[in-house]
Amino acid sequence: MKRKILAVIMSIALCAASLVGCANAEETTKNEQKIVEIRVGSLKGPTSMGLVYLMSQSEKGEAVNDYSFTMAAAADELLPKMVSGDLDIVLVPSNVASVLYSKTEGGVSVIDINTLGVLYMVSGDASIKSMEDLKGRTVYLTGKGTTPDYVLQYLLTENGLTADDVVLEYKSEATEVAAVLAENPDEVGVLPQPFVTAACIQNEALSIVIDMTAEWAALQGEGGSSLVTGVTVVRNEFLQENPEAVAEFLNEHKDSAAYANENVEAAAELVAGYGIIEKAPVAVKAMPYCNITYIDGENMKQALSGYLEVLYEQDASSVGESLPGDDFYYIP
Repeated sequence: MKRKILAVIMSIALCAASLVGCANAEETTKNEQKIVEIRVGSLKGPTSMGLVYLMSQSEKGEAVNDYSFTMAAAADELLPKMVSGDLDIVLVPSNVASVLYSKTEGGVSVIDINTLGVLYMVSGDASIKSMEDLKGRTVYLTGKGTTPDYVLQYLLTENGLTADDVVLEYKSEATEVAAVLAENPDEVGVLPQPFVTAACIQNEALSIVIDMTAEWAALQGEGGSSLVTGVTVVRNEFLQENPEAVAEFLNEHKDSAAYANENVEAAAELVAGYGIIEKAPVAVKAMPYCNITYIDGENMKQALSGYLEVLYEQDASSVGESLPGDDFYYIP
């Protein structure tokens, strides 16, 4: 009898020890969860506006991952760092992401759309209400062979207008287009945000006459592509080594974009604080027109792939000479 009792006690003790061991192992796993450093690059403009809340959280030590952020004036400053492995994630124009995919031979993947269309037609001529109203007019815009040019050419063609109907006058910078409009508000210019807001503040005679994102959507119809300005891209090597960290980034990026849209005034203070727009009051007015968003998965692929196809049909070099394969679109 004593032996039976002793055996039972030993059995209970072993079970208890086993449970404690499991609990300790679980706790150790939690405590030893790897904190990954993610080096993020973005552009000084709308693509960074949806990131500012995450930047702020990271500075306070309240982000899940350990982030370092690099902000640049042009994508050309970020791409070499991405190729060399000095950056892990970048927020860049959508066609630039496609070019990067081509140059790295499929070494990167797009993980979300962070900004939809930020292009608008601005004028003091209130008679302009549609693309057809541009017939016989001169439209000022930045660089030939750039995204604004491709988008405008597509919208004109799809609305039955040709180069004989509309004169396109190219300028090197958005500030030059804004200067033309400031001098003669009756002219028509294509500007991105936040230049649109700044131009309208400086000259109250100016206003948005055509939303080019809405024009694109009207042509594409339900289930079509979207005018996609900015996307987020990850190095595949980093993604493969740190899938959980990338998943956490996506969650935090989604929350950050939502914060920018739902707390405009607070987000505008952060935007000004990080030097994206000089003054918070301008940021407050510009941000609602910047189409800050977060789109991932199949919806991302549908919106982006169709947009890249339009660019490819106009100029294959704009997307890296060929359209990216299905592996370009990261769908967990």
